Parts: sequence; C-alpha cells; structure tokens
Amino acid sequence: MNVAQRILDGDPLDEKEALSLYLDESVDTLSLVHEAYELRKAYYGKKVKLNMILNAKSGICPEDCGYCGQSRDMKKKTRYALVPENQIIEGAKTADAHRIGTYCIVMSGRGPSDKEVDHISRSVEEIKANHPQLKICACLGLANESQAEKLKLSGVDRYNHNINTSENYHDEVVTTHSFEDRVNTVNIMKKKNISPCSGVICGMGERSEDIIDMAFTLKALDADSIPINFLHPIKGTKFGDMDQLDPMKCMRILSMFRLINPSKEIRIAGGREVNLRSLQSMALMVANSIFVGDYLITGGQPNQMDFDMIEDMGFEIDHSA
Repeated sequence: MNVAQRILDGDPLDEKEALSLYLDESVDTLSLVHEAYELRKAYYGKKVKLNMILNAKSGICPEDCGYCGQSRDMKKKTRYALVPENQIIEGAKTADAHRIGTYCIVMSGRGPSDKEVDHISRSVEEIKANHPQLKICACLGLANESQAEKLKLSGVDRYNHNINTSENYHDEVVTTHSFEDRVNTVNIMKKKNISPCSGVICGMGERSEDIIDMAFTLKALDADSIPINFLHPIKGTKFGDMDQLDPMKCMRILSMFRLINPSKEIRIAGGREVNLRSLQSMALMVANSIFVGDYLITGGQPNQMDFDMIEDMGFEIDHSA
C-alpha cells in the first residue's frame, strides 16, 4: 500500500482519499495499523508520552453535552468547587513521582471565571518553581484572551479544548454552545503561544464522514496534541446506552488520525480500557501518548499495568514530554 512512504515524501492524503481508505473493506485494518506505525516510528521512534488528569472542579456545569456525566442534565453526580491550590500542587508532586510528563488540570463548567484563572495561575507558578520539567496542560473550558495571557505568564504550556465531534454532528452532541465557540478557544490559545491540544470522542453515533472530517479539522487547526476518546457510556446521559465500537474499529479510527496528522501527538484517552480491551498495547503502534490513571469520572487501569504494557511492547517512556 505504501501510504506512509507517500506521506513522508510530502504527498498527504486529501479528505476524499482518506474517507475512501477508511471505508474500503478490502483494506485490512492491520494493514492500516502498519502504515500508521511507519509514521509513528518516523516521528517518535519508540517513545511514549505519559499524561495524568486532576479533576479540579467537578459536576458544576450548565452545558448539556450528551456524553458527559457532569452535564446539567445529570441528576446524580459528584459536585465540588475548585479544589484548593495546595491540592493542585500535591497532584503535580504525584505526577512527577510517577514519571508523568504532562499534568492536566481540568475543570467542569462552560468556562473559568477570572478568579478561577488566578487560582490556577498561582498554583501553576508554584508547580513550575518546584517541577520545572513538568508540562502543565489546563483544560478549563471556553476562555478569552486576557485569561489566556494570565495562564501563559504563569507557566501553562498547553491548553486542551476538544472539538469532540464534527461541525456537522455538533448539535446532536451539545446545544448550549457552538462548534465555533470551541474552535475560537483553540485559536485564542495559539495566538497567545500556548500549545493547542484538541481531540475527539468517537462512538457517539457519528458517521464515518464525521470521523474523517474531525481529523481534517484538527489538521487545519494545527493541534499539537490530539487526544482520541472512545465513548465510555454513562447511564443517564444522552448516549448512555450507545454501543457502536469494537477494538478493531477503534484501531481503524486511530490509524486514520495518524495518517491524516502524521507528525502530531496522538493520545489514547478516555474509554481505551473498555473499548480497546486486549488491543490496548497494539494501539501504541499508532498512538505515541496515553493518559495514566483515572479519567474525570471514570476509572483507568492501575499505573503499573500501563508501565508494563509500554515495556512489553518494546517502547520507552518519553521523559522529555
């Protein structure tokens, strides 16, 4: 097939070609994985980046995202306001002790208040003073330019704001903000020289065309890091009974994101344990980054299992992540 070599030679897939390749049942998924691996190897060798999440504010949200157990429509959920600064700082110590490269501070809600941004910024300044090598990613929702400036000055390296789905399917997922709102936040962070992290959630009823569109949207946004979440259905949410994924479909999706965004950090994120199942280690042939530990409100596998998986595959932790 030699798709990887073509891409490395400077001839990328266009959207029509990518969709045709994704849909072509005569193209074995493992063949796509092989092509994606050639790109992963060319850009990242055997390195795997590790990321850890702190759920710094939970369940307080006016948004109606259909996948989220913290949305306004969920009756039973864990709720707490922004945790104290010392708790954020302690989380960074834990991340550092577990060889994590990127520490992700995540808040529920539409977007942060200026007071909350100040709170996060003070915490990040303290973290950077004691753990200068630790990359800090903030995921605080829709933000404005002045907030982005404060975060940058404090030492925030990266800002995560996922597009989640395609522009065409967006209104099926959430109605309380627009697709443009999400894209604008990513662009604000880029303008303020904060590394943009933006990804997707697959398995929410989107079409194949939507999956390819997501990958090309992120290419156009020039997102440095692309977390790929696979829906982990939560009872009580709009998509709580949905089951559209299996391990090989997840591998096909991951491979297409690598082929479309060959040089970017592709991260296996939420839902990997329940959707990839025994193929989690194979997914590292495509992705070069994973979350370690628990997610926002769903559990992950024990850290040591991830470390063992990386070692068993012949990969190594990227300590410069």
